Amino acid sequence: MTNEETIRKMNAMKLTAMARAFTQALENKTGDNFTADELIGAITDAEWDDRHNRRLKRLLYFARLRYQVSFEQIDFDSQRNLNKNSMLRFSNCQWIPKGESILITGSTGVGKSFLACALGNLACLNGFSVLYFNCVKLLTQLTMAKADGSYARLINRIEKAQLLILDDFGLEPLERTSRLNLLEILEDRHSRKSTIISSQLPPGKWHDVIGDATIADAICDRLVHSAHKISLKGDSLRKKYAQKLDQ
Repeated sequence: MTNEETIRKMNAMKLTAMARAFTQALENKTGDNFTADELIGAITDAEWDDRHNRRLKRLLYFARLRYQVSFEQIDFDSQRNLNKNSMLRFSNCQWIPKGESILITGSTGVGKSFLACALGNLACLNGFSVLYFNCVKLLTQLTMAKADGSYARLINRIEKAQLLILDDFGLEPLERTSRLNLLEILEDRHSRKSTIISSQLPPGKWHDVIGDATIADAICDRLVHSAHKISLKGDSLRKKYAQKLDQ
């Protein structure tokens, strides 16, 4: 079989990166410097890397993270009450297949959304599917979805995500439909899929926002008591960075 036939068959099997790497090796004659097994290894690595990068691109695209930030960009300033050793335990993402959840609380501007997105980005890098939503917008979208018939499809999409990020929970009291929708989401994910929730309110005040004692108990029971808790403190990072730009 000729090299041209080999390349054609690679493309036919959708091994396009492998075919491209093999073509380049032939054109540049770099293949002459490799043994047969080394050449196979090199073009196989090219295909593997290409597929990994395309999958990562898809995961990040569908995650719709608010901030495109990395775990390495997290500010571990001691005044923020963010323990680096504790955070490093999350860096291998083993909490995700275990269905564990994280609650991030703190006042406005302390970096809750940033931290949630950094963890979401890390999850994507490790091959997990992620969905990010502003909590108010999601609950509004779910209410509208019930009216137009797309509710089941949206709930199914949320349920399939290995990590769900609900940002800015508790900005406004929940109506009855929103309470029930949130309970359904958390019930589906309980002990099966991971969830990150960020909120300006500590969990002790969530009952007031949820508004119904029975549903609030059910939501908190499924999430608060078993979740990892991160309570950020300190001044607003937005203010801090704005002051640096003015200097």
